[in-house]
Amino acid sequence: MKPLTQKDGVQIEITNYCIHACSNCTRFCGSHQHHYYMDYDYFQKAVDSLEGYPRIIGVMGGEPLLHPEFERFCNYLASKFPREQLGLWSTLPHGYEQHRAVICRTFGNILLNDHTLPEVMHAPLLVGIEELVPDKATMWQLIDNCWVQNAWSAAINPKGAFFCEVAAARAILFDSSDGWPIEKGWWKRIPAFYKEQMEEHCPGCGGALMLPARTSMDERDDISPKNLERLKGISRKVDRGEVVLFDTSKPVPIHPSRYPPQEYKNGPYRQEVAARYGMFLVMSERGFWDPYLKQTWSPGDAPLSHLVTIDPVKVQHGYVV
Repeated sequence: MKPLTQKDGVQIEITNYCIHACSNCTRFCGSHQHHYYMDYDYFQKAVDSLEGYPRIIGVMGGEPLLHPEFERFCNYLASKFPREQLGLWSTLPHGYEQHRAVICRTFGNILLNDHTLPEVMHAPLLVGIEELVPDKATMWQLIDNCWVQNAWSAAINPKGAFFCEVAAARAILFDSSDGWPIEKGWWKRIPAFYKEQMEEHCPGCGGALMLPARTSMDERDDISPKNLERLKGISRKVDRGEVVLFDTSKPVPIHPSRYPPQEYKNGPYRQEVAARYGMFLVMSERGFWDPYLKQTWSPGDAPLSHLVTIDPVKVQHGYVV
């Protein structure tokens, strides 16, 4: 397990509302549960709690652009942290192009994935490792090397702060214990302080195993028997049968999960998504994508995906001038 200051960043999860209902969504979006929208005061508190935090501060959902106060949130975030430290995770949904300017003005790091490609694969996070690895010592050794915790982010949502973004989403889905209080310095915790959250969320998660992934466009979730029983009457997706029961009687690979890079995660695909908003991308210093606008663009114009290099002298505050 990594200390929070060594992870990619902290995600502020402003909503779990999304335009998609992807298979095995890391936020259990779509039709599992009712939607929430983080209120502005809570968002301010979340942002203020990260004073001094050294890594990326992300805004995520669900689909964050669907939040009715998205632009207000961006303005507050930008008043507290520099653009090069701020990140946005989005599908750039159609009909929200009016946010293009504030996106480029606020965020120096964005990750775009519209989940419209069949090769976008999602690991089954509702398949509990506790149902597949009976030896507890082995189970906890695998959890300690989980790719989600080691490669992704901590998170803040209406339940509080969490060491792992999937644990945060599970707390919402299962309406389980609150996370850590949103207070200055919460992110300085080291792995020794993760114990309670890990014991509550990790055994019911499949992230620590190398399990077969499912195309996100399938829109059904893989689920193990215990999680299926826990979610009956809670999850609309479960109650409608939009799940696939995982066969826990078959052996699974017992080694730390290391999913290979997916080929869709390359420049051309990201550029095509960005082009819908009249934006193009250059690689940021932090290894994500830095968005820029063509000021003369309007919806319906030709894509800008051919614009992959820029003259830095002509760039000001996320615009090409």
